[in-house]
Amino acid sequence: MTQTLSRRAATRHLLRPLHLRDSLTLARQPSLRNAALAGSQAALTLAITLPLVHLSPWHGLTGFAALGALVALFGRFAPEGQRSRVLLQSGALQVLAVLSMSLAVWLGLSANGQLALLALTSGVLFFATTTWRLGPPGVLIFVFAAGAAMGHPVTLPEIFGRVAATGLVAVLAWAVCTLTETLRHAAGPDRPLPVEPVRPLGHRLTASARVALGAGIAAFASDMAGAAHPAWAAMGAIVVIQGPFLHVSMSRALQRMAGTVAGALLVWLILQADPSFWVMIVVLAMLQITTELIIGTNYGLGQILVTPMALLMSYLAMPQASGAAMASERVLDTLAGVVIGMLVAIALSTLDDRAHLARHHDARMAG
Repeated sequence: MTQTLSRRAATRHLLRPLHLRDSLTLARQPSLRNAALAGSQAALTLAITLPLVHLSPWHGLTGFAALGALVALFGRFAPEGQRSRVLLQSGALQVLAVLSMSLAVWLGLSANGQLALLALTSGVLFFATTTWRLGPPGVLIFVFAAGAAMGHPVTLPEIFGRVAATGLVAVLAWAVCTLTETLRHAAGPDRPLPVEPVRPLGHRLTASARVALGAGIAAFASDMAGAAHPAWAAMGAIVVIQGPFLHVSMSRALQRMAGTVAGALLVWLILQADPSFWVMIVVLAMLQITTELIIGTNYGLGQILVTPMALLMSYLAMPQASGAAMASERVLDTLAGVVIGMLVAIALSTLDDRAHLARHHDARMAG
């Protein structure tokens, strides 16, 4: 008979050392070639566009151009002939995230209203990502874009510039990927690659509601604590909540925390050297490629590189900000986000979720 755990018992199970050991496990990359290609395509798009934007009269849009380049990361495991669709849909969502939040700021939505919109947007974007089966890197890219558009007063011409920069670079990312598509291993009967599962509508709606709730709680908690980037806490919560099983959520929480701490230290060391804009482009390109090579092996190792990449992109968008302050806040926001995400995941878990955790625990102990 399957053991049924209470939420308190499930929490005790999740705090056992075996989950820490699980988070340190190294997996085999589904396709090292596809991972390297996706990272290289994104890096090439960055290397082409960031200098052009930086040297143009619209150099303030550098951060939004970088957001468009991230579209190249999608569709690496798509079946032959389907990656173009995935890239175009991903680009549309990236532009929508920037546009919706920018319009809300322009219309005078309060800070609390923006946080509520971020939470709602996170749920909607998660639903679209799973419905269209966009695959990795998933909804976080779009939430990152929405968060980048928050807070600062903006005019209509500036909104047009943000959307144009994000959209045009996303189109360039699509073109780069299309021109190099023959280098990719496509999924097929003779080459099994990870495939985004087809989830029932009810499951997608429930999961999207959980994501929105967790993102909202984390963002509001971070804002109440005085953080300047509450979207970072929301992203930490989303990473945890979107896990298909409780033990996976716990592993992601531990990996996100440890990787972010190490990555924040790395970006602090980089910024202490006071690199020029051109050096930062080279660093970003290297980080982009290396991240994709290792994140499929262990999410925590990937976060060591994702964190400085995200912070350097934020720094390019706001060069007046303190690098040390951004790094320390990223750690604190991530810690708050993953803790809140785990609490929400446990609180909203079903009997089936907790029964699966019990079976997983028993299997691990027996092994």
